[in-house]
Amino acid sequence: MRLSSGTKLLLPFLAVMTVFFMAPMCIALAYSFMQANPLGGVKPAFSLAGYLRFFYSPDLDGNMHWDMRYLQIIYSSTKMAVLATFICVLIGFPMAWFMATRPAQQRDFWMILVTIPFWTNLLIRTYAWILILRGNGIVNTGLEKAGLIDAPLDLLYTPFAVGLGLVYSYLPFMILPIYSSLERMDWRLVEAAQDLYATRLRILWHVVLPAAMPGLIGGVILVFIPTVGSFLAADLLGGGKQMMLGNLIENQFGMGRNWPFGAAISAILITFVMIGLILIARRGQGLKGVVG
Repeated sequence: MRLSSGTKLLLPFLAVMTVFFMAPMCIALAYSFMQANPLGGVKPAFSLAGYLRFFYSPDLDGNMHWDMRYLQIIYSSTKMAVLATFICVLIGFPMAWFMATRPAQQRDFWMILVTIPFWTNLLIRTYAWILILRGNGIVNTGLEKAGLIDAPLDLLYTPFAVGLGLVYSYLPFMILPIYSSLERMDWRLVEAAQDLYATRLRILWHVVLPAAMPGLIGGVILVFIPTVGSFLAADLLGGGKQMMLGNLIENQFGMGRNWPFGAAISAILITFVMIGLILIARRGQGLKGVVG
């Protein structure tokens, strides 16, 4: 059977998705149903122990009891991801609006400013926040010299530091999709609404938000997915005190040497994220109908 030209153009994309996305997911899913090897890796024998451990833990006698620890990690990771995504929306939408309303010759400059963080490795940027937030860092030193505090504030290794690191790391992923939508917006609609004596709030709600909704939904997805599974900010800025799903998975494939459990957590995380994406998409479509 001969392939159409359109199908041929999709072949490289399908190959990349198969090799770098579908294959690792299938391997992780297969590992989640195997037995753990005490020395690391898996034993090729069917087992549901990885999934059972997520909900139950054995006592000294080997009896299984309901355990809420990992469910609490899901809750804390979700709460942190939702909060970081919400803050990114609050900061990213006005910034994207500002960029989209600048003259064409100035937009490239603001685009460069937004993308500058990507010029440096995320690990280095996260370490930089340690220097900023620590007891003798820039923030505490500045506040002390200004006479606003008498003793250094405990900013590092706190939920605040983790949230700050997440927002800083993924804010550009919120700004750029919204800016892309607003840049293509027909601004004559805003002028028409002003001619009809619409208030700024009504213009924002009925004209700007419907136009920005595709970028807003895309930004929420691009921020929420990596933050809910992030481990770098929680590990470095949280000092290991703020456990998130990404840290739990990394620990199981590393020091824990329980690959089936780590793979099971990964499968649960993927399922959880997919459900969240469906809810976000449906919510976004409903909101688009309301604001439109």
